[in-house]
Amino acid sequence: MIENALNSVGNLHPLIQALIATAFTWLMTSLGAAVVFTAKDISRKMLDGMLGFAGGVMIAASFWSLLAPAIEMSKGEAFPSWVPAMAGFLSGAIFLRVIDRVLPHLHLGFPIEEAEGIKTSWRRSTLLFLAITLHNIPEGLAIGVAFGAVAAGFPSASLAAAFALAVGIGIQNFPEGLAISVPMRREGMSRWRSFWFGLCSGAVEPIAAVLGAAAVFLAQPLLPYALSFAAGAMIFVVVEELVPESQRGGNADLATMGAIMGFTVMMVLDVAFT
Repeated sequence: MIENALNSVGNLHPLIQALIATAFTWLMTSLGAAVVFTAKDISRKMLDGMLGFAGGVMIAASFWSLLAPAIEMSKGEAFPSWVPAMAGFLSGAIFLRVIDRVLPHLHLGFPIEEAEGIKTSWRRSTLLFLAITLHNIPEGLAIGVAFGAVAAGFPSASLAAAFALAVGIGIQNFPEGLAISVPMRREGMSRWRSFWFGLCSGAVEPIAAVLGAAAVFLAQPLLPYALSFAAGAMIFVVVEELVPESQRGGNADLATMGAIMGFTVMMVLDVAFT
C-alpha cells in the first residue's frame, strides 16, 4: 500500500510532492492546535516530554535525512566531501541566528521580559506565535530540499526517504501546534482564536518547502549546501529553543528521554524507508 502510494506521488512534479508532504505536516500542526477544543490546559510534564521528543526528531532528521546525504553527494568532487556540509550547516545556523536577533518572539514558558529580537509592545500571544513560526521555516525548507534532491536524480536521495522525513517532522509538529494554542487558551483567548494561531503557525512550512524544492531543482549544484543549510537551521532551533524550553519546567529527565525517543523514531523511519 505504501509502495503504491509512493509510486503514484513519484509521477508528480517535485514542487507538488513537497506541497503534499508539507500539507501533511501542516495538518499535524493543526491537529495539535485542535487539542484546545478539548482541554484548556495540559500538564507541564507532558509538554516538556513532547518538546524533548520534537527536539530528538529534528536532531535525527538533521543527520540521517540531510547531512549524511549531503556528504555522500559531495564525494568525488575536487574538494573534500565535508566542505559543502560544513559551509551549508554553518550558513543555516547563522541565518537562523540573524532572524532570531531581529524577529520579536517569546519562547514557551519564558516571562514576557525575556522576549527576544527587536523590542516591541506586541502581546505575549503574538510573540509566542512568532516563536513557533520561526522554527517551522527550517522544517519546511528541509522537506522541500529533500524532494528537490529526488527530482535532481542523486543516487543517495530517494522518494521514500523524503517522505520519511515528512512523516517524522509531521509527528513532532503535533506538540508544536499544541504548544502554541493551549498556552493562548490558558491566558484567556477564545478556543477558536487559539486554534487559529496554532493553525497559522504551520502555514510557513508549505511555503518554505516549495521555495526549497524550487531552488535545488533549478540549481542542482547547490543541493549539498541546501541540505546542510536546512540541517544547520534545524539544529539551531533545537539547541536555542526546544532544549531550553523542555528543561525549564523541572522535568529535565523526562524531556531528555523524550529527546532520545524522538531521535530513535526518526532514525528508524529514515532507515526503514530506505
